Amino acid sequence: MNAEYPWSAGLTAPDHGADSGAEADAYTGADAGSQPGAEEGTAAADSFGGTADSLGGTGDSFGGTGDSLGGAAAGPAPGSSWLVPGDPRAALSAVRTEVGKAVVGQDPVVTGLLIALLCQGHVLLEGVPGVAKTLLLRTLAASLRLESKRIQFTPDLMPGDVTGSLIYDARSTRFEFREGPVFTNLLLADEINRTPPKTQAALLEAMQERQVTVEGTARPLPEPFLVAATQNPVEYEGTYPLPEAQLDRFLLKLTVGLPGREEEIGIVARHAAGFDPRNLAAAGVGPVAGAADLAAAREATARVHVSPEITGYIVDLCRATRQSPSLLLGVSPRGATALLASSRAWAWLSGRDYVTPDDVKALARPTFRHRIQLRPEAELDGTTADGVLEAVLASVPVPR
Repeated sequence: MNAEYPWSAGLTAPDHGADSGAEADAYTGADAGSQPGAEEGTAAADSFGGTADSLGGTGDSFGGTGDSLGGAAAGPAPGSSWLVPGDPRAALSAVRTEVGKAVVGQDPVVTGLLIALLCQGHVLLEGVPGVAKTLLLRTLAASLRLESKRIQFTPDLMPGDVTGSLIYDARSTRFEFREGPVFTNLLLADEINRTPPKTQAALLEAMQERQVTVEGTARPLPEPFLVAATQNPVEYEGTYPLPEAQLDRFLLKLTVGLPGREEEIGIVARHAAGFDPRNLAAAGVGPVAGAADLAAAREATARVHVSPEITGYIVDLCRATRQSPSLLLGVSPRGATALLASSRAWAWLSGRDYVTPDDVKALARPTFRHRIQLRPEAELDGTTADGVLEAVLASVPVPR
């Protein structure tokens, strides 16, 4: 059934069986069948198949092993009444289709990026060289009617090269501010860990406050504003690990895994047919959604109901990470609010107006994995961040 739903290739939907469907009243405050559009939303969500747990796992492409994340990005199902012109979901579905014209086999990561757009959060993409991290972000930028700029982070990059600086104008005999590439809607920060900490820190204020302060003057950044950064996890020579304070400013950390055999055959076949990753226009990629679509989608996401049981569950997960013997640093309250926002966005993308525990479990790993720090002895034992989060999810009681 995955091919029938445009989000099927991205995230695996929560299982609306005995745990969720029969207990919808606990999350909505009323019987699920009496909710406006509840039947329609549940039917759409059910077409995802799989379980939310497959989003966690070992970290392959947005967590999980990829078994239930596969499939090509599909368009609207024939006769789908919920995808209508002007519907923000239809606009975001069109974005997915455009990205699929250039990128093969990274559909879960695309969904993660769309969740970040809904939450106005930032995303860190981690993967080995050659898995289309930069191409994915460039294609996403090309599919949106938003301004985008790209910075290739290098060891000699200076903070002013990112934020901008005061330049002396000999004609006016005054110093004038020249904006840096951070003044954009979508900033592609390529290989962010290749630049020294003082340049990395130039993004701290921009990511949190959405402004840049130069010579005591605060200059607001355009709306929307999103930083999508990439980093290579296997190279340590000439790299500078991001500090915890900066990692905590990313809403999600998405693992970009290697494609499967059939997907890799599709990639090679596209290149054999003349695909040029440097010319996205030739591949037919064009802008299909803009700021108005994103604003409408965010407004709809903000109306998704979150019950007290769900907020308690999120807080309990965060507190459990702080008590884990394997962790030196647990999840902060900012991480709790990030999980709330990402779970809401996933619920809305699933066609529901309420959040379930399965939504929380689905987004816990990508939202938390970069916010925790392992103890040295745990790392020596081969413990991973996702492994610790798996144990935390298993230990915290799920609200019924």
